[in-house]
Amino acid sequence: MITNATERVHKDRRDAHNLRAMLPYLWEFRGRALLALACLVLAKVATVGVPLVLKEIVDAFEQAKDQVLILPVSLLLAYGLLKLSASLFNELRDVVFARVRYRAMRRLSTRVLTHLHRLSLRYHLGRQSGAISRDLERGTRSVSSIMNYLAFSILPVLVEFTLVAVILLSRYQLAFTLVTFGAVAVYALFTFAITEWRMDYRHQMNRLDSEANGQAFDSLINYETVKYFGNEGLELRRYDGTLDAWEEVAVKSQTSMSLLNFGQGAIIALGVTLIMFLAARGVVSGEMSIGDLVLVNALLLQIFIPLNFLGIVYRQIKYALADMDLVFKLLEREPEVRDAPEARPLVLGRGEVRFEAVDFHYQPERPILHGLSFAIGAGQKVAVVGHSGAGKSTLARLLFRFYDVTGGRILIDGQDLRALTQDSLRAAIGIVPQDTVLFNDSIYYNIAYGRPDASRAEVERAAAMAHIRDFVMSLPDGWDTVVGERGLKLSGGEKQRVAIARAILKRPRILVFDEATSSLDSQTEQAIGRTLAEVAENHTTLVIAHRLSTVVDADQILVLEAGRLVEQGSHRELLAQGGRYAAMWELQRRERERALAAAQGEGLGEEGVKGTGEDQPQSKGEPTAQGKPAVQAELAMAGGHPH
Repeated sequence: MITNATERVHKDRRDAHNLRAMLPYLWEFRGRALLALACLVLAKVATVGVPLVLKEIVDAFEQAKDQVLILPVSLLLAYGLLKLSASLFNELRDVVFARVRYRAMRRLSTRVLTHLHRLSLRYHLGRQSGAISRDLERGTRSVSSIMNYLAFSILPVLVEFTLVAVILLSRYQLAFTLVTFGAVAVYALFTFAITEWRMDYRHQMNRLDSEANGQAFDSLINYETVKYFGNEGLELRRYDGTLDAWEEVAVKSQTSMSLLNFGQGAIIALGVTLIMFLAARGVVSGEMSIGDLVLVNALLLQIFIPLNFLGIVYRQIKYALADMDLVFKLLEREPEVRDAPEARPLVLGRGEVRFEAVDFHYQPERPILHGLSFAIGAGQKVAVVGHSGAGKSTLARLLFRFYDVTGGRILIDGQDLRALTQDSLRAAIGIVPQDTVLFNDSIYYNIAYGRPDASRAEVERAAAMAHIRDFVMSLPDGWDTVVGERGLKLSGGEKQRVAIARAILKRPRILVFDEATSSLDSQTEQAIGRTLAEVAENHTTLVIAHRLSTVVDADQILVLEAGRLVEQGSHRELLAQGGRYAAMWELQRRERERALAAAQGEGLGEEGVKGTGEDQPQSKGEPTAQGKPAVQAELAMAGGHPH
């Protein structure tokens, strides 16, 4: 009980905190908000004035019952005018307040997206895109909902209650006020209690509904797998089992809703009956007129009508506050990598990159890099090779400062990356990643993304250099061809060529190729290889590669193993050493020969062999792991890699 009470107090504090955090979004249009509030008050004055005029009309007829009836024209006109005014001011309130609501949604949406872009890579690797999208949508909608409920439900009811209380206290006995607002208090307490109780059913329904939808979509996405194993029945049983649980909770939810509606109706009926008894007694005693009876009844019904929606409003406010909390908690999350207070822009000179005794880990118990030191001289091409998990791609992430090193430092032209602004650092580096993800837009947009202000001629020239221009021109929609979500309408090779064109267009001083030709066939790889060599000329270039044939021209090749630099040198120097690099080269050469032999046996040429990790045959004069037999070379590689 103490724990629940503590949690409730904490949640109430969070709700109050979030409501305060919403105020700046209202402050921008405080004039409009006040005008909308004025329209709201005028609308309610007109609404409450309607039964007052109705009382006067009834009393006018009552007083003239023994005389010739004369239409109370002025009262009837006043009645119509008040009805019209109530409608007019309600609509004016909506029009005036619309700008406040939608600007608040726009500001919050922009702020959240800006903050998401500021958050570090670690957060984005662990997030669920669908969940973030839902949180963003619900959170921005919750601000609009809270404002809506304040402007259109809560404040109007409070204003109406105040006006009705003033009328009842000034015109009638205290008993009328006590009965009216006593009924309202009982109604509200009953509604809140039942709503709190039944909200658990709604939560269960939503959870089971999401679970059932997830199961259905999962089975459809994996349609072929379901068919391969003949498990349609299993999928249907899982789906129906979840819906069975949903059905039970849904019935309980509907039953509790009926109980809520009946209880609310009973309280209203009891309150109206008591008021009618008091009013009827006043009429009989001569203390009240028939018009007074009509007025009291109309006022009571008028304040109970909005109370019919109290349960819905209360529940929606609870949901909106919960959704709002998700967004404001997200906004409170601090980025892992931040610009230092005195951070300065990168002053780019020759473009020398230096790693000095760099240590890094994603989790303390799992170190990735150990005291790594190397330099990429201005205009040099340095390649990093090694087995999966050696830490190769981590180098690119550290260079872009998606993470900060946990030991040592990284320098560009002698400037520590941690002392630089992230924007200026990333503007100086271009990358062709291993896994290219494109925007669901045109090919032209995706290439131009490298430099949005580039001319069309520059975009087309970059595409030509990346050997994708002819492919684009052959498409029915040409440059306007939409590539699909994440670029799924293009093959892996086509996506990689778009990424290469994008990097060429950016014109950075420092280039990173992270498995830049991993999805290309051998023929295209050779053509792109020449392009990359041309692009990398006079650039400081870091090449991360698995296929060794792509890095034979590097000035230096670094061999990483479990985050440590185990070998370093040119291609010929490393082959001459007969170590791990030589063993990897020999194994990849043999795999390539086997693939070529298999392709020739099927009537395919060398261009028919897709480059999926195999290398070109070794050229003449290049030693093979210092003359070791192929089996020994293979064993040498296997023995040199602890994993």
